[in-house]
Amino acid sequence: MPLELSLLEILACPACHSSLTEQEAELICTGADCGLAYPVRDGIPVLLVDEARRPA
Repeated sequence: MPLELSLLEILACPACHSSLTEQEAELICTGADCGLAYPVRDGIPVLLVDEARRPA
């Protein structure tokens, strides 16, 4: 289930404060040096650095 656009516009990466883009069940940081992927569980973004997947 996609997040509302208005919510996505105000969310930011907690690690580097860059904007996030939605891809499948994750929010991906757009920061060039960061790139963390945060899970979305039951339509709720889990914006905890400890829960984020590191870039490959």
